[in-house]
Amino acid sequence: MSKLKVLAFSISIDGYGAGPDQSLQNPLGIGGLALHEWAFPTQTFQRMHGQGEGSTGIDEDFAARSFANVGAWILGRNMFGPVRGAWPDEEWKGWWGDEPPYHVPVFVLTHHPRAPIVMKGGTTFHFVTGGIHEAFERAREAAAGKDVRVGGGVQTVREYLIAGLIDEMHLAIAPVLLGRGESLLTGIDLTALGFRCSEHVASPSAMHVVLTREAS
Repeated sequence: MSKLKVLAFSISIDGYGAGPDQSLQNPLGIGGLALHEWAFPTQTFQRMHGQGEGSTGIDEDFAARSFANVGAWILGRNMFGPVRGAWPDEEWKGWWGDEPPYHVPVFVLTHHPRAPIVMKGGTTFHFVTGGIHEAFERAREAAAGKDVRVGGGVQTVREYLIAGLIDEMHLAIAPVLLGRGESLLTGIDLTALGFRCSEHVASPSAMHVVLTREAS
């Protein structure tokens, strides 16, 4: 059965999933790039970007797992790009160039309609104006029995958590303090939502924590 998962989501020690002041120059906010240092050397990341073999080990294991059995993604508008408000034109097609790393349908939450964008490698961006539940239903149908991955950003993950829709969440806690930015879990009671820590393992670059929601 299809599950809704947050996978390989990096946060700082002080709980921020992105730095402040996202822009074209700082797509993850100021300082946000440091949250993902654990992933950059991995085999999964390096092969995805055509940069060689990459490293193996704990970080690679979690990076590879984050793409296993994923049939569709959900992204927030800010995760798709820095453009705000109504789409001024069709020029912006994401941060990732002509061949994004998804290779499956991706559903982007937005308040402003836009026609789907078909990219190389099997990725098609669909723009959903009906909210998180509509996006989930469309993504689950597209996933055809595989899991749906919520890729972010922070606010999108929070909305799905608060709605009680997330089944599993893998957080990679980076040894970094941001001080400010977008807090992932402030005001969210994970125990009340039924989560427990089902796995935790440390690498030199991150503490990997898997939180699983128990069936009600």
